[in-house]
Amino acid sequence: MSDDRTTDDRTTGARAPDGTTSGARAPDGTTPGAGAPDGTTSDGPTTGGAAPGGPTPGGPTTGGAAPAVEEPRLTTRRTDRRRAPRHVLAVLPFAVAGLISLLLSGNTLRPLEHITTIEARMASKSDYFKDPEVQRLLLRHGLRVDIHRLGSRGIATQSLRGMDVVFPSGQPAAKLILDRQDRSVRSVRPFVSPLVLGTFHDYAETLVEAGVATPQPAPGRTTLYYDLDMVRFMRLLDGVDDPRSPKDGTGRTADTWNGIGYDDITRDGGSNSGRVLVRTSNVCESNAAGTYLSLLAFVANGNRTPGTRPPGTRTPGARTGSGARPAADAVQRLAAEIKPLIDLQGMWADEQAESYFSDLGESIAPVSLLYEHQYLAHQIAHHDRNGEQDTSRVLLYPTPYALTEPQLISLTGRGDRLVEVIQEDEDLRRRAIELGFRVRFSGADGTSDQLNAYLAEHAIQVPRENSDRTKVYEPDLEVLEEIIDHVGDCPPPVRDTP
Repeated sequence: MSDDRTTDDRTTGARAPDGTTSGARAPDGTTPGAGAPDGTTSDGPTTGGAAPGGPTPGGPTTGGAAPAVEEPRLTTRRTDRRRAPRHVLAVLPFAVAGLISLLLSGNTLRPLEHITTIEARMASKSDYFKDPEVQRLLLRHGLRVDIHRLGSRGIATQSLRGMDVVFPSGQPAAKLILDRQDRSVRSVRPFVSPLVLGTFHDYAETLVEAGVATPQPAPGRTTLYYDLDMVRFMRLLDGVDDPRSPKDGTGRTADTWNGIGYDDITRDGGSNSGRVLVRTSNVCESNAAGTYLSLLAFVANGNRTPGTRPPGTRTPGARTGSGARPAADAVQRLAAEIKPLIDLQGMWADEQAESYFSDLGESIAPVSLLYEHQYLAHQIAHHDRNGEQDTSRVLLYPTPYALTEPQLISLTGRGDRLVEVIQEDEDLRRRAIELGFRVRFSGADGTSDQLNAYLAEHAIQVPRENSDRTKVYEPDLEVLEEIIDHVGDCPPPVRDTP
C-alpha cells in the first residue's frame, strides 16, 4: 500500500472526508497550493514565492507554497520541590535511632502484640521486677507486671482479691499464704539472699577492736566483708554495762560507739556517743525485720529455734503432749529479752537500703539491716561507673547466719504464666545474678558458684563462706507472730481470703 504523505512527517497527511489528502494531487493534475499556468495557486494568488510561513509543508511545489502549519509545541509543567519542614528534620535522627534500637532489641512489632498485665503484690523483692532489663525480658513473653507494694507480713494477712501473684520475701509469710489457698497453686523460689548488716569501714574496724567482728581476707586491698559474732554483738546492743566485757565501755559510755573506741578508730577525727544499734525495717510488716528477730531469738535461746526444746524435756505449764511448744510465758520472756536489742524505725526494706546507700547514709545510721543482694548490686554498679569498689561501705555477715527464700506464688492462670517464665527463662536467671542474687534452680550450679564467678569477672571481692555454718531456722509461725507482736506492738492483722 502506497503512502500519499510526503517524507516530511511534520505535514498533515490525514485523509480528508472527500478522500483527498493535503498535499495530494488534484484531478487536473495539479497540487493544491501549487502554481497554476497563470501564476496563481488553487488557494489564491501568490507572488510565486513561498508563503510567509516558510517552505510548503507538502514538499516542494512548482509555483509557490501552501500556508505553513505551525508545529505543536510540547510543554512540561514545572513543579517546585518543597523541602521537608525544619521540625521534621530535627526529630528525624531520633526516629531513626529509635527504629534501630527496636530492631536490635527485637521489639519492632511489640506495639502490635498483645501484652498481658500481671497484678502482683510484692515486698522488698519487687526491686527485681522493677529492674528495666527484667521488664524488657518479660515483654518478650508478652508480660508486664503491675506491682502493688506491701510488706511480706501484710501480704500474708490481708485480702488478695484481684491479685494474680504474690511475692513474699521469706518462708513464714509464704506458708501463711499457701495455707489460705483453696486451689492447687504454682510457685517458685527463684533465688535466695542472706540477711546481712550494712555498715561503714570505721564502724566495722571499731567492732573488730571490740572483739566482735573479724575481717575477711582481701590480699592487696581493703576488705569489704566481716564476720560478726552475734553472741558478743548482742551484748553491745542491750545498753547495759557488762563487767564481763570491759571493751564495751563503762558507765554512761557503755555500749556506745565512743565507749567501744570509735573516736579512736575514725580517720577523720569524728565522734559518735550514740548507742550501738541496728536500724531495721518495720517489724510489723517486713520479712527482713521478722527474720532479724528470729536471729536474735535463736541466739538468745541458746542457738535453738524458739518453739522447740531438747528431746525429753517439757516446759512447765505447757499443754500435755506439746513438748515441742513452750508455754506462752516462756515466749513472752524471750520476746521481752530481745526487744531492747532492736531499733524500731518503721521503714520498708528497700527504703532502708536506699537510705544506707545515700550520700548521708553514715550520718543516718551506722548499721542497717539489709539483704546481701542489695549490697552486691550496689558494688557492681559502683564498679561499672567508677572502675573501683566502694570501700567506704562494708558488710557484716552474722554468725549464725539467716537465709531468706522469697517465693513467687500464683493465684490465677495469668499468674501461672509468670511463674513458668521465671522458672524457665535463662536470661531472667542471668539477670538475677547480675543483681546480686544467689539463683536457685534445679539442675543449675550451686547458688553461690555462679554469683561468685560473676563478682570475680567484675573485679568485686568475693565473700568467703563462714566456717561456722550454723543456720538460723525461724520459729513456728504462731511463736514468731507472738514475738513480732510483742516487740513491735503491732496492730491486729487484717485477715481475709483471696
